[in-house]
Amino acid sequence: YKATRPDVMPTPRMLIFNEGLAVELGLNVVALNSSDGAKFFGGEIPEGGPQPLAQAYAGHQSANFTMLGDGRALLYGEHISPAAGRVDIPLKGAGQTAFSRRGDGRAALGPMLREYIISEAMHGLGIPTTRTLAVVGTGEDVYRQEIQQGAILVRVARSHLRVGTFEYAAAFHKGPDMVRELADYAIKRHHEDLVGTENKYVEFARRVIAAQVVLMTHWMRVGFVHGVMNTDNMAITGESIDFGPCAFMDRYDPSTVFSSIDRNGRYAFARQPEIAQWNLARFLETLLPLLHGDQHEGLRIANELVTSFMTDYSRAWLGMMRSKLGLIEAMDADERLINDLHSQMRTSGLDYNNTFLALTRSLGSEAPFPEDLRTWVPAWRDRVRAQPDGENAALAVMRRSNPVYIPRNHFVEEALTAADTRGDFETILNLTEILRDPYVGRSGMERYEEPLPAEAGPYRTFCGT
Repeated sequence: YKATRPDVMPTPRMLIFNEGLAVELGLNVVALNSSDGAKFFGGEIPEGGPQPLAQAYAGHQSANFTMLGDGRALLYGEHISPAAGRVDIPLKGAGQTAFSRRGDGRAALGPMLREYIISEAMHGLGIPTTRTLAVVGTGEDVYRQEIQQGAILVRVARSHLRVGTFEYAAAFHKGPDMVRELADYAIKRHHEDLVGTENKYVEFARRVIAAQVVLMTHWMRVGFVHGVMNTDNMAITGESIDFGPCAFMDRYDPSTVFSSIDRNGRYAFARQPEIAQWNLARFLETLLPLLHGDQHEGLRIANELVTSFMTDYSRAWLGMMRSKLGLIEAMDADERLINDLHSQMRTSGLDYNNTFLALTRSLGSEAPFPEDLRTWVPAWRDRVRAQPDGENAALAVMRRSNPVYIPRNHFVEEALTAADTRGDFETILNLTEILRDPYVGRSGMERYEEPLPAEAGPYRTFCGT
């Protein structure tokens, strides 16, 4: 790391303050959601205040290894939360650091607001995620393809230890000592019960893998496409992090890509579990000297661990899909039923989330199911009705698994445009309020269920750097 002070912004202004999160963290809401709070997050460090730093890390970006680090972020400090324990409070867009690589270290308002919307949506969907405490306007312009308003994002994370952090330690500090020190710190911070136990590094790796299984299963459940699954964007905590080019899939297509720079589809929707396994292999490579004293045995353990990811993920994915269809008791024929559904959804170009929502609503009511599934639905209904408690039990499970609302891309853009061009933050606040409780339909909010019209063409996202 490098000790790094944020730039002091000329006229900082609190644009978004996440009061609910602040209360969860035990923070002083009145003090922070104020002009003084805006100055504090805008770089004015009071005497005796935090001692910020920019973290070093490396990473494989589109499979190419490179030296990285906090180029437009810094760790402002840590906070001990009564509910969540120790958390990181970083600033994003607070100026240049030693790792900026000729960048300006600034952030534009639109991408920071986007991170706020998506992170709150992910939390509402029940997906492990970093969150946004505040978005502060800096009072200055930043220069990208065009002049944009500057902003700082105040993030909250369990930590910022990434696969890329371990890659940095392994690549730039010869021998296992630095990796061992980093692993010991990670274990003490996130898995304290492992301290002093035998084979703690193997069990630590196992837990990191298990967290990624959970995360990937959730992403696939709701049609989330991260867009830039580099190893520096995989947190060992299993939290979703960095919401630059991400988006949610409308029409079901496993090859869906939104990011403008992912031209070969490396990070397409259906490839995300495969990439997660690839990233975990890079993580395990850094731990090889710690897994066992014998190199060959360490390699065997690592291979066993990385293979376990896809085995466990496949099992979790099937269980998740059963829940989305209300299939409580597992049967051998379920996988074929699920695959047939996906095949018909893709052929007909059906909306991913709305298809499962329509199936949920069709149980025990006269609500219509998609006409394109008329040949598939009877077998599914027979399967559901044959279960104990039949449709009622299935319906309860499906309602917990299939959201009514996701952050539809066109509504996210609508909210960002309103804030960026007109200073209207009400649209963002209304959207995030709906997304915080996405499993309950609301009268008068039906428009938020509507997918992007087909005539709008393909949706593209950008990193915003």
